[in-house]
Amino acid sequence: MIDLHYWFTPNGDKPLIFVHEAGLEHRVKTVDIGKDEQFAPAFLAIAPNNRIPAIVDHAPADGGAPVSVFESGAILLYLAEKTGRFVPADARLRIQAVEWLMWQMGGFGPMLGQAHHFRVFAPEQVPYGIERYTKEAQRLYGVLERRLAGRDWLADEYSVADMAAWPWSRSFEMQGVEIEKFPAVAAWQKRMEERPAVAAALAAKERLQQQRQA
Repeated sequence: MIDLHYWFTPNGDKPLIFVHEAGLEHRVKTVDIGKDEQFAPAFLAIAPNNRIPAIVDHAPADGGAPVSVFESGAILLYLAEKTGRFVPADARLRIQAVEWLMWQMGGFGPMLGQAHHFRVFAPEQVPYGIERYTKEAQRLYGVLERRLAGRDWLADEYSVADMAAWPWSRSFEMQGVEIEKFPAVAAWQKRMEERPAVAAALAAKERLQQQRQA
């Protein structure tokens, strides 16, 4: 059993997709970051950076005590190693999957998050911030476009790299990105949306949102 400590963000969606893709038994425990629930001592015990997502694996491979993991990229790699899925076995393809996962963690997610902040959520308009992060978002989509041109997935076969990057790419309008300028990215987004497990993860997310609003 995997406990997934989750909120409705792109980073939270990454492990939600993985557990559906791998068919892992899991429980979702929402952590309302709008109410500062991420600072609760019980959550900090498993996520010392007070950020979602985090997981607790109650059946680790070594049969020992439960294992907690924080940081979405680390969670994806942990689950990939646990299941033997979604990181290629071939050494050359494996490093590509890890490279593009790190690219998402180090650049694509953080920079798009800044674009979200300055373009949508900042309490006042900061033209420099808007321009800087909109341009960086567009540059990063260009990187993604070049990588996906002529291939279906970031590491040639479907992997944790796709699970990591796709949730952030869904909010391209908030980032000031015209997706029609990036046809390979748009085609990849459609392939992701057509995966049954991705659709199941999004349906689970919608149910959780409805439960929170009830």
